[in-house]
Amino acid sequence: MSRKLIKSGLIVSIMTLLSRVLGLIRDVVVARLMGDGAAADVFFFANKIPNFLRRLFAEGAFAQAFIPVLTEVHQNDDKQQLREFVAKVSGTLGAIVFVVSLIGVVASPVLAALFGTGWFMAWLQGDEAGDKFILASTMLKITFPYLAFISLTGLAGAILNTLNKFAVAAFTPVLLNVCIIICAIFLSPSLSQPAYALAWGVFIGGIVQFLFQLPFLFRAGLLVKPKWGWHDENVVKVRTLMIPALFGVSVGQINLLFDTFIASFLVTGSISWLYYSDRLLEFPLGLFGIAIATVILPALSRNHVSKNPKAFAANIDWAFRMVCLLGIPAAVGLGVMARPILTVIFQRGAFTAETATMASYSLTAYSFGLLSFMLVKVLAPGFYSRQDTKTPVKFGIWCMVSNMVFNVILAIPFGYIGLAIATSMSATLNAGLLYFTLHKQGVFALSRTSVLFIVRVIVASTAMGALIYYRDQGEAFFALSLSTQMVEVGLTIAMSAMLFIFSMVVLGMRPRHFRSGGE
Repeated sequence: MSRKLIKSGLIVSIMTLLSRVLGLIRDVVVARLMGDGAAADVFFFANKIPNFLRRLFAEGAFAQAFIPVLTEVHQNDDKQQLREFVAKVSGTLGAIVFVVSLIGVVASPVLAALFGTGWFMAWLQGDEAGDKFILASTMLKITFPYLAFISLTGLAGAILNTLNKFAVAAFTPVLLNVCIIICAIFLSPSLSQPAYALAWGVFIGGIVQFLFQLPFLFRAGLLVKPKWGWHDENVVKVRTLMIPALFGVSVGQINLLFDTFIASFLVTGSISWLYYSDRLLEFPLGLFGIAIATVILPALSRNHVSKNPKAFAANIDWAFRMVCLLGIPAAVGLGVMARPILTVIFQRGAFTAETATMASYSLTAYSFGLLSFMLVKVLAPGFYSRQDTKTPVKFGIWCMVSNMVFNVILAIPFGYIGLAIATSMSATLNAGLLYFTLHKQGVFALSRTSVLFIVRVIVASTAMGALIYYRDQGEAFFALSLSTQMVEVGLTIAMSAMLFIFSMVVLGMRPRHFRSGGE
């Protein structure tokens, strides 16, 4: 099993790397086009709401509830029953997200007022900032239908992942980035407001991603005619598991939406600074954390169905160890090199040196929570694979409330940076609650091997951070040409990575640490 997990994880990581690289290129294009101005704030706002619902319906709660049930049905080795289940789930989900998308389009002014209250109040008072409310309302009408297409794309991806076909779903986000880049370059010059081109790129990207996966479903024999199946036994099981999981899995997204709500009251640029720093944080989170979580959920579901608790615990232990191996040095690197990395990647066009500086503060704050974000991704499946959604939702509600309290307390003295700190703190609380509950239930406890391994990672990451700090040129770095800056950042990353690997080997890292011991 460990070889399969590593192979599957590498496949997902490689595809995710391609997607993240194109995502960074997309963000460079967006940054050059709009920087951190009002239109940028509005686009990121209008894109965040359907993305939040996508994670509820497609990638988050739905996937966590659907995959364990699909694994059960698949284990029965009855192809007709499997096809019937897929037909009823796709028909039911498709109808629901279509209605929600339609409501979102019609009610876009209400959503813009609800989540961008600061802009709405400015509009009521006749202030100039009120133009953001009008722009946001219009842009939501374009981006909201993305929810319907990407939800069905997520369903198709979950099916393919359960069949161990991870590459297709992992590659699919590349197409969204390509569509946004094309629209930004070729469509924006012909529009009065360039942000509309980005919104149309999101809409088109949703359709293209959905169509891309259909041939692979057909090849797997699971491209079926959707049916309404609200009362079907297995569909009932999925929706019963999904309802509480809406909070448990997506607490991070709810927190980000609350951040957006508060940021709408702060100075112009706050939403953009949080967005750019969050995008860099998403790079290692998607490349490592989500990749490992993607392959671990089907494996844990099979362990649970086959009643193999030893393999179940061993696979979580492996995932925890791998997340720490990748997450801790990534957090150190992003935290210490925040401003140079943002400068090299984004600083051109409308994205100024001041924008890079402001975004670097929130990136450093987010980096403290990177490992916690990753651990939540691999610990939550320890509950969902056993079809226990009540425990994570309880913790999710606690953490959501905690995040709101942290936001209010920290936003006053620290502004948007306080919002990033609060998000990191709530993620850490969530990860801690998930781990200690699994431990208390006797389901999983870190092995001695993993504990010693994590200590090695911390020591090696400290050495790596010291090297990065030693190579820091201070303000002199920002006077260099872009090409020289790129060389310097590249050299620092390469040297720090080699030092980390060398330190880990010297400290005793061996091939056995990459084996899960699961069956």
